[in-house]
Amino acid sequence: MKVIQLHKNEATLIKRAVKNNREAQHTLFESHAPKMLSVCRYYIKDVCQAEEVMMNGFFKVFTNLKSFRSDGSFEGWVRRIMVRESISYLRQQKNIEFPVEEVDFKNEFTNNIETEIEVEEIQQLIDELPEGYKIVFVMYAIQGYRHQEIATMLNIAESTSKSQLFKARKLLQEKIKNRNTTSYGTN
Repeated sequence: MKVIQLHKNEATLIKRAVKNNREAQHTLFESHAPKMLSVCRYYIKDVCQAEEVMMNGFFKVFTNLKSFRSDGSFEGWVRRIMVRESISYLRQQKNIEFPVEEVDFKNEFTNNIETEIEVEEIQQLIDELPEGYKIVFVMYAIQGYRHQEIATMLNIAESTSKSQLFKARKLLQEKIKNRNTTSYGTN
């Protein structure tokens, strides 16, 4: 028996999904859900809540699929929806603060900390950051957004985005240093 591949590429799946073909929608969901759950998880500590946000995001994806232009990747388009949905969720849950204060960027730490940290430990350290620091750090360092884009999406000043990133990095480096000190018993 010969197996025939029904969906050769994503563009075909997208065209079928726009016409409300449930099989095509399911296939798109299955292929992108694991990555998109990761995206939501960067912002939201609780996995169940991250799953709920992801599902709401996919609802928006399929509702607005007609507006997808093939200028960029479909995954990138979906990822932007998930980021916005995650930020929206966080705003609804609590008041996210972005304290504005002057920061001396000349004294920014270097990334010389030599350590081996597991992915789960890194995620835990990121989860421990204050919400404002965490959101900007994830958007900049993990998602690759520029400060101007972050400022627009979060409705903050570009300088606030930069200072939040600086503070997040500084705090993470301190946490890693403390972790290494307690792990290895050195100062």
